[in-house]
Amino acid sequence: MIITTTPSIEGRRIVRYLGVKTGEAILGANVFKDLFAGIRDIVGGRSATYEKELLRARVIALRELVVGAQAAGANAVVGVDLDYEVLGQGNGMLMVSASGTAVVVE
Repeated sequence: MIITTTPSIEGRRIVRYLGVKTGEAILGANVFKDLFAGIRDIVGGRSATYEKELLRARVIALRELVVGAQAAGANAVVGVDLDYEVLGQGNGMLMVSASGTAVVVE
């Protein structure tokens, strides 16, 4: 499955458009992870814990996008967009959504 943020794939011709597909992941932030991330914020530096959670959420969202595209008969997804949001009481949830157009390419 080819996944790209561009509207086309160089050297490949889109022969059929199968519609917009999406994938989402919503993950809760653990209180201990929040505590250590807060300490990291105070002393400076990157929060590896949050970076790992972002990566995990992005992988899940893209996997769901691919599953939806495959179910529609696609062999590629073009125009992929990733969005990140915080949700819930006290912004305790992280949401990553992926969307794109499922297509068939030669």
